[in-house]
Amino acid sequence: MNDRYVSPLSERYASREMQYIFSPDMKFRTWRRLWIALAETERELGLDITEEQIAELKAFQDDINYDVAKEREKLVRHDVMSHVYAYGVQCPKAKPIIHLGATSCYVGDNTDIIVMTEALKLVKKKLVNVIAQLADFAMKYRDLPTLAFTHFQPAQPTTVGKRATLWTQEFLMDLEDLDYVLSTMKLLGSKGTTGTQASFLELFDGDRQKVDRLDPMIAQKMGFAACVPVSGQTYSRKTDTRVLNVLAGIAASAHKMSNDIRLLQHLKQVEEPFEKTQIGSSAMAYKRNPMRSERIASLARYVICDALNPAVTSSCQWFERTLDDSANKRLSIPEGFLATDGILDLCLNVTDDLKVYPKVIEKQLMAELPFMATENIMMDTVKAGGDRQELHEKIRTLSMEAGRSVKEEGRENNLLELIAADPSFGMSLEELKKSMEPSRYTGCSKEQVERFVKTEVEPVLEQNRELLGVKAEINV
Repeated sequence: MNDRYVSPLSERYASREMQYIFSPDMKFRTWRRLWIALAETERELGLDITEEQIAELKAFQDDINYDVAKEREKLVRHDVMSHVYAYGVQCPKAKPIIHLGATSCYVGDNTDIIVMTEALKLVKKKLVNVIAQLADFAMKYRDLPTLAFTHFQPAQPTTVGKRATLWTQEFLMDLEDLDYVLSTMKLLGSKGTTGTQASFLELFDGDRQKVDRLDPMIAQKMGFAACVPVSGQTYSRKTDTRVLNVLAGIAASAHKMSNDIRLLQHLKQVEEPFEKTQIGSSAMAYKRNPMRSERIASLARYVICDALNPAVTSSCQWFERTLDDSANKRLSIPEGFLATDGILDLCLNVTDDLKVYPKVIEKQLMAELPFMATENIMMDTVKAGGDRQELHEKIRTLSMEAGRSVKEEGRENNLLELIAADPSFGMSLEELKKSMEPSRYTGCSKEQVERFVKTEVEPVLEQNRELLGVKAEINV
């Protein structure tokens, strides 16, 4: 296999579980389940199909003769009819009734919906666990003050845990979207060549009641609540758009979090997991690059762009059916899921053991805190009889002087010393330093974390407790 292209999504990033969902084995076993469901339903509705025929189909449901199907496809150039033929070779008694009344989209499109549904369930399981780990992280560091940034410039302090709730909240929004799309997934059913069910009306001698019962019975056998009420030959390709948009939303949330982690690792405040034998750079042996967070961002950009594929495909479908969707769907849907699976595995790995360095965080915060404390200092001085407008101008001037000293001369921030030396404030350096307690400046961060986790996260985790406990393996 070293002499041909192999997708990195399979070799490096996606889990075996997600790869199986989009495997040929999953696909063709599902085709056979659908053929069995169709035959059973047609028998129950009165067609001349025997229990013996159905038993024969079930006996070979998972024993797929791929070699026969492959050879047949070389001859007829049609994948569905090749597998109908191969199934018939194994099931000679059932051969006459396999695929009876159906078109290729009966197995193709219904399988696509089933596969995407299973893939969404796996994405949901991993997403729920990312949310759980982030909530634990947020609670652990809910009261650790840290410098906040707007425009990546120092701003009013927050806490490490509060920042993590911002990441968590976006993933919760993605989970809401995912749950909604999952709740709307419907099979195509058995609608025929142009969606009119004309072939089935013929099979059932014009009995519309039997035709009306066909789709609901198939849906129930396949574990779905319903089939789409109307269609052309295919289910609406807008379904693919909705599904990929969910994946793109997850990718965007992961990208934002990974960017924040990469910037914080540059500041040496946090660090993603790093194995004892891991090499950070081929040249610079000391480096500990945020490689996993970078990989999250890289895969996320792929998924975000990939979401455009089904949107364009949906818009380009002509009337009841064209085939210009097929090649694109074979690429965009599986690879969107495989990449998202890789992203979530990386998120699970990073958030499970994200290192935090409180001393570095404190040092960087304290270097900027005097600037943020000036509002409180000014208010205390006004309470003692000072003039707010005069004090504001003095603090502005002193802040500019301290900032110039830091940036141009490389000195430590001496704003407190400058304020202490100005008699207008009437405060000693010792008094000013006492006001430098970081927790005074983080507002309601700690309480917001606690309330957010209790009211927003915990109910979601309780609803999905059977999904918890997932850990991820990273291949590279």
